[in-house]
Amino acid sequence: MELRSAVAARLNSQTGIDYDPNTQVVITCGGMEGLLDTLLAVVDPGDEVILTDPTYAGMINRTRLVGGVPVFVQFRSSGNEWRLDLDRLADAVTSKTRSLFIMNPSMPSGAVLNQEEWDAIAATCIDNDLWLIYNAAMENILFDERPYFHPASLDGMAERTITVGSASKEYRMIGWKVGWVVGPEQVMESIGTVHIYNTADAVGLTQTAVAAVLAGSEEDTGVEVAIAEWQKRRDVIVDELSEYNLIPAAGGWSMLLEVGQLGFTSVEASERLLSVGKIAATYMRDWGHENSDQYVRLVFSNEPVERLTGIGEKTKASLLR
Repeated sequence: MELRSAVAARLNSQTGIDYDPNTQVVITCGGMEGLLDTLLAVVDPGDEVILTDPTYAGMINRTRLVGGVPVFVQFRSSGNEWRLDLDRLADAVTSKTRSLFIMNPSMPSGAVLNQEEWDAIAATCIDNDLWLIYNAAMENILFDERPYFHPASLDGMAERTITVGSASKEYRMIGWKVGWVVGPEQVMESIGTVHIYNTADAVGLTQTAVAAVLAGSEEDTGVEVAIAEWQKRRDVIVDELSEYNLIPAAGGWSMLLEVGQLGFTSVEASERLLSVGKIAATYMRDWGHENSDQYVRLVFSNEPVERLTGIGEKTKASLLR
């Protein structure tokens, strides 16, 4: 109850909505379990689920695990930013669509949705009676003083937004496996039932620790300090890879380096970057539809500036033909 109350208070401060910790909060064994629990509760086999392109492969394949059909809406490059294709979003909805499954900031691209995009997502959900499953695992990791925004605060969205959060990312508690799902009471009972028969419960010791963190101040948690450091790391990579097609992350932990225009598949580039440059860059095959095999992902969450310095020369040596 201590942790559920802390989560409810967090969501209240973010959205202005009073969530009942007894009936509207479920504690899960990490955010990933929360995502699967939610999909199992609201998606039936054959239902379509709209995701961004690219997005986290674990979201795509959890959709498939529950029998859902992923439908992709592309991020497009615009003014050195990733912007959601709103025309494609409007066309993506069919009679089989059940939900939108959105992560913001998005992994792997580092895209952060703007107000116009959130308004379009909300209109799509309201007009078509859809759930918004909001993966909020990185929600506060925002760069360049971008403002925080939660979609449940939009008119008409509180009753159709299911928020899945985690202590892993912004609080750097990877491996503690504590997450939460928060949403309307009419769906949370089903999500709670799925959770109980999926994993039973998160470890009590880690729940107590996360409750203490959520109750702490910004100074206590060090979130702002961590975000400033991640932004410095992002800036080093952007500066060193300025001759390549690399859109700066607006938030999150990673960015996409386009290698297709250099004549490589993502798998080929990943192997060369590792063997020649000693750079671990994840290949993006299967992380999207149109935006996939032409990219590798550079993750800077745990790489200090000193180690990132020189990545430009290492990349150049790795990707020479």
